[in-house]
Amino acid sequence: MLEQTWRWFGPEDRVTLRDAREAGAVGVVTALHDVPAGMVWPPDAIRKRQAEVRTAGLEWTVVESLEVTERIKTRAAGWQQDVENFAQSIRNLAHCGLHTIAYNWMPLFSWTRTHLREPAPNGGYTTRFDARSFAAFDLFMLRREGAVGDWGEQACSEAKEYFAALSIEEQTALRQTILDGLPGGHQRLTLESTTETLKAYQGLTREDLRGTLRDFLKCVGPVADECGVRLCIHPDDPPRPLLGLPRVVSTADDLRWILNQYESEANSLTFCSGALGVRADNDLLAMLREFAAGIGFLHLRSTQRDTGLGGIESFLEAAHLEGDADLIALVIEVVRESRRRQLSGDDRRLPFRADHGQELLNDVERGAAPGYPAVGRLRGLAELRGAFSMAERLLAKVGQNAGHPE
Repeated sequence: MLEQTWRWFGPEDRVTLRDAREAGAVGVVTALHDVPAGMVWPPDAIRKRQAEVRTAGLEWTVVESLEVTERIKTRAAGWQQDVENFAQSIRNLAHCGLHTIAYNWMPLFSWTRTHLREPAPNGGYTTRFDARSFAAFDLFMLRREGAVGDWGEQACSEAKEYFAALSIEEQTALRQTILDGLPGGHQRLTLESTTETLKAYQGLTREDLRGTLRDFLKCVGPVADECGVRLCIHPDDPPRPLLGLPRVVSTADDLRWILNQYESEANSLTFCSGALGVRADNDLLAMLREFAAGIGFLHLRSTQRDTGLGGIESFLEAAHLEGDADLIALVIEVVRESRRRQLSGDDRRLPFRADHGQELLNDVERGAAPGYPAVGRLRGLAELRGAFSMAERLLAKVGQNAGHPE
């Protein structure tokens, strides 16, 4: 059964639980954002958050995110203790009835954008990742060693011209947007702390990062199995290497490799159509069909690709039923998978959320967290609710096994 969920960042979130309920959500996606990465989530704090959600007439059903430390990803000193703490948090969450846990394996930065209030094509505002802007940050603000070689001569020239045209205010906004972090992502960084953290990744290859992920899964997978928990890894956002760091959750090959490292429902995917859809070489529908059985959580959104730089795409967050991702086709496939699970006796709910949203109407005045406005997400969830209803009727009419409607 599909479950409509809504991300909530805790009592400080300007978009309230009442807003979530009125939008039609039944499940809440949240986390203990005040617990530092690497520390155990205390049962009392988990139960307190559950009580806050239940008081609003909702249920906390998905944890997003239980953070993985940089020490685990780089296998730095102390990583084993961080893994044990992660495992204990799994046990505590499961004891409180939480069995879907999302996490990511993005080094240093979580989801990354360069602009938080880009004018949207049809009005309102949206978030944007501009490769040229990010190159300017990397080359002329961070001044990362090796950046010139990574970007290449042509990209460096374009980034230099772009950076020279920025005002002091625009430079400050760009730096703060990248370093301050986005909701649910990394802690606030400085140029100095970013440079120091990059040193921990120095020499780490794509295969090395895959290796630490494999070891992590072998450590925490059995714990999740024992607790009946699905650990759902989120794709890289954007799905390209940044700051010279490899990324290993970006393509169909990556997802296939991950699921093969620990073959269990405990090792699952957060299928994010927005993150994966940034790459034109990712066939979202084919990927959803291939990995459907391994999906434990769904993020449904769309992006619109634009001219990139140095092999990295630029894009903005499109309205949910616009942009490059065909969400109607994806929704039909999701309903098919939901029906398959029901027929097989799997009665666990498949949670989804209208991920991100454009700032519309009074969203600007409310001042919600970047990417998570009230009205924009309400519109997205309403559109998806209609799409799911359409898909249910379509499949009931043509039959579950009548082929894949395109």
